[in-house]
Amino acid sequence: MSVAESATADLGLPEEKVAELTIDKNDSMEKESDDEDGEEEEEAGEGEKTQKKKRKNKKKNKKKKKTGLGAAGQTSPPSIPVSQLFPNNSYSVGQICDYVDDNKYRTTSEEMRAKDRLNEQQLVDLRRAAEVHRQVRQYARSTIRPGMDLTTIAEMIENGTRTLVEERGFESGIGFPTGLSINHCAAHYTPNAGDFVEIKDDDVLKVDFGVHVNGHIIDSAFTMAWNDRYKPLLDAVKDATNTGVREAGIDVRLGDIGAAIQEVMESYEIELDGKVLPVKPIRNLCGHNIGQYLIHSGKSVPIVANRDQTRMEEGELFAIETFGTTGSGYVQEEGVCSHYAKTSDGQPRLPSAKKLLHSITKNFGTLPFCRRYLDRIGEKQYYLGLRHLVDQDIVTAYPPLVDIKGSYTAQAEHTFILRPTVKEVLSRGDDY
Repeated sequence: MSVAESATADLGLPEEKVAELTIDKNDSMEKESDDEDGEEEEEAGEGEKTQKKKRKNKKKNKKKKKTGLGAAGQTSPPSIPVSQLFPNNSYSVGQICDYVDDNKYRTTSEEMRAKDRLNEQQLVDLRRAAEVHRQVRQYARSTIRPGMDLTTIAEMIENGTRTLVEERGFESGIGFPTGLSINHCAAHYTPNAGDFVEIKDDDVLKVDFGVHVNGHIIDSAFTMAWNDRYKPLLDAVKDATNTGVREAGIDVRLGDIGAAIQEVMESYEIELDGKVLPVKPIRNLCGHNIGQYLIHSGKSVPIVANRDQTRMEEGELFAIETFGTTGSGYVQEEGVCSHYAKTSDGQPRLPSAKKLLHSITKNFGTLPFCRRYLDRIGEKQYYLGLRHLVDQDIVTAYPPLVDIKGSYTAQAEHTFILRPTVKEVLSRGDDY
């Protein structure tokens, strides 16, 4: 590269201006032979002039980084993709928690900071997904009310997610079907076609939905109730989840986190119909780590004390979710299934199952889906094929999980990542 080309690249100057500066410098060199006495004065004057021009042009050509309107620029209902509100990937950073004790050094370690920079794109993806979650749930929390049916609520959340994340198949979209579980049903309920169950004034509704960008999933949930008598139950799961998030960290044992969650959960009680009831953790439900395109990636975070010595590790993404109940503290599968996920690469024998598997792989991969999603992509008369895939252990069914009838359950959940330098609670917002 020539001198002029280098200057053009460095200063952002047009080539004519660079040539002018170069000629000025050459002119001063020619005058050196004609007038040695004025050499220092001439070069100083020309050098000062050149430097002024450089400073002036640098200032003139400096581009301001666009900051965007942020979440405040969103419409109601939300309709603007977050990439337009946060240009240049300027998404909000989650809640930052410094490591303590043996990992305290990580916060200022140059080596850890260098490792952190290697994961920059993953963080951008996760923060974008988290921003979508916050904006969609903000609208949902202000809109959901008794009298609304579950299908309307699910479609409101899912269509909002699709719009804000600019759904593009495996590049960005819904992380898993929207969970809308009422009262004694704790998890894995989403309406199938024709399901128009309505929320009642005395219901306790769990809302659990996910957003992914390039397979990096944000999984977060909250509970809503319209009768103040359920506040202690909701407070219990919020407090327990925040405790789990606080206790989590690199090298922390999963069993120790469960013990801390259980202690907090069981410190709450609730009065219903004149009876004081303990709030119990649902011992066979737990949090989990999250892999790329995998909502459950192998590790489980208990919400009761156990002897699991497995440790959390640097770089892992986790969802801490806690469930409290006024019932038995144990859930079982019951009711019509709606949640499914492809979990193996087997080959079905039934022709209709082969066709359906191709469609599932093409549209969802290993991401969970529901029957409404199959309807949406145009699949028809698929139930026999779907059942065959489940029977062949190619697709796993996740039926609703329920405690005893007459009981009430609540859920709270956050997603965080154990970065090399800090723990970042990605899904944290002003609401919870």
